[in-house]
Amino acid sequence: MLMSPQNLPERINAVLERVTGAAAAAGRSAQSVTVLAIGKAQAPQTLAAAARCGLTHFGESYLQEALEKLAALRAYPLTWHFVGRVQTNKTRAIAEHFTWVHAVDRLKSAARLSAQRPFHAPPLNVCLQVNLAAEASKGGVAPAEVPALAAAVAALPRLKLRGLMCIPPEEAEPARQRGWFAQLRVLRDEVNASGGLQLDTLSMGMSADFEAAIMEGSTIVRLGTVLFGARP
Repeated sequence: MLMSPQNLPERINAVLERVTGAAAAAGRSAQSVTVLAIGKAQAPQTLAAAARCGLTHFGESYLQEALEKLAALRAYPLTWHFVGRVQTNKTRAIAEHFTWVHAVDRLKSAARLSAQRPFHAPPLNVCLQVNLAAEASKGGVAPAEVPALAAAVAALPRLKLRGLMCIPPEEAEPARQRGWFAQLRVLRDEVNASGGLQLDTLSMGMSADFEAAIMEGSTIVRLGTVLFGARP
């Protein structure tokens, strides 16, 4: 279903109610979960309408498209997240324009983001992408490589390592969805315990599985279709 201004507030409210319900079932407050609206292929006016409905965190995967939207929506007090693959030839623009980066999986890219982050800006919040199922079609580091990469990225001066991110295999059963998300939560806790870190973020859960992710501790759910309908 394509989005129209008439049904966008209704869809957003329905999603927020589902987030609240999942958080309550997990014994958490809804405020502990950030809804990150993924605007890939959506028009700037659609994102502006979502902002007027109260959403403040927006994520983009493609840099040029994202920069156009940042310019078009600069009047709104929004927090922008880059959720796509971090290519080394695009790190400067990412470091200059975003507050969060969710898919860091190489020390080289992280080092470039740190070196190119403007000194007048606060440290760039980053998450390490973990490839839980070793899927060749997806980015991310293997779970066994996370502790060493986390220690190295946490030492970079212009970054703030916040947590871990994953895109697990698609599962229809909520119990199987939760199993993947539980793996990331346990890994985050192990990294904190063994590395002396204080990672507070789990970026996990998308339109088809965000309630299962919230049940397993997700702090950021990345939602596109469930908010905006099918991409144009």
